[in-house]
Amino acid sequence: MFCKKKRGFLKSLIMVGLFIAAGIFVLTGCASAPKTLDPALTSPQLIVNPDTISLGIAKLVSGTTIVFEGSGFKPKDDVFISLISENIDIPIANARVENNGNFTATVQDMAKITGILKATVTSKYAKDGKQSVIPVITQSPIPAGIYTAKATSMLSDNTAETKLIIKEASIIDSLKDWVGKKAGKIQDKRS
Repeated sequence: MFCKKKRGFLKSLIMVGLFIAAGIFVLTGCASAPKTLDPALTSPQLIVNPDTISLGIAKLVSGTTIVFEGSGFKPKDDVFISLISENIDIPIANARVENNGNFTATVQDMAKITGILKATVTSKYAKDGKQSVIPVITQSPIPAGIYTAKATSMLSDNTAETKLIIKEASIIDSLKDWVGKKAGKIQDKRS
């Protein structure tokens, strides 16, 4: 009798675990395959990985590395990348073009904080002397939507564009932000 109850409990526990895992998968979504440059193109091109990001503060700042890659630009040139939408033009990254005409530009945390989140920062020093940057939220971030990321060359008229999708923070991302605020890693000073 005891073994049957134990097996029934174990089956129920496994089912609950599977249900929770499926729920997390649905809430967080699945990532799309990374984009790659088309080697057959000689004209300027631009890609971004990932092509969809969340406005969750903790996820965007600490958990998302946004990388732009381009090709077909003039060697030794500098390229600046902006996010563009109606009434929005935010400089977000820059890079030096390599001898083969390619570049890689990683969006830095400060660009994510001040550009996408429209926040400021403060810092705190740990006992070991390390400085940590704390986002200070004073207003709403840029609106969710589909943005054009535009790479503009400084020495020529070369440009290239790609799309970047910005989504509202998911339930999981909002929970991470709440924990970050409670732990003092995010300051929310919105009224």
